[in-house]
Amino acid sequence: MFRTKSRRGFSLIELVIVVVIIAIIAAIAIPRMSRGAAGATDSALSADLRTLRNAVDLYAQEHNGTYPTVAQIMANPGALTAYTDDQGNINATKTGNYIYGPYLRVIPGIPLGTEKGAGTFAASAAAGVGWVYDSTQGTVTANTGTLTDAKNKLYTAY
Repeated sequence: MFRTKSRRGFSLIELVIVVVIIAIIAAIAIPRMSRGAAGATDSALSADLRTLRNAVDLYAQEHNGTYPTVAQIMANPGALTAYTDDQGNINATKTGNYIYGPYLRVIPGIPLGTEKGAGTFAASAAAGVGWVYDSTQGTVTANTGTLTDAKNKLYTAY
């Protein structure tokens, strides 16, 4: 009896089928992953704005409807990250009349745009400013210029 040698391995057709299947899976998965990353940035910006706005509103509720000024927020320690008294004076520790706050541990940096990472406030958009703040109305917006999200909505309108 003669034994024939059989070669082990994949045929060319089997390899082509596997490559085609991998290409189809990649074509479906890659666009979904890239949309997810953009959505995560949008969600991070929305969450940061919600947190900042809530902190400013809570400060105003505890200070007879008076919003903190930009100078008070950016002081070291700041009005949102330290203790305050009913007049809005700031103190690093909770002593005496300094019974309000802190409303935030740290001011978050803006998650996108040319000012990415800047955790700073100003009354108007400028270089190095992350958040634009109107102390007369207590509104906080993102300093992102004309950047838009996937739905073509300006980030400044969040």
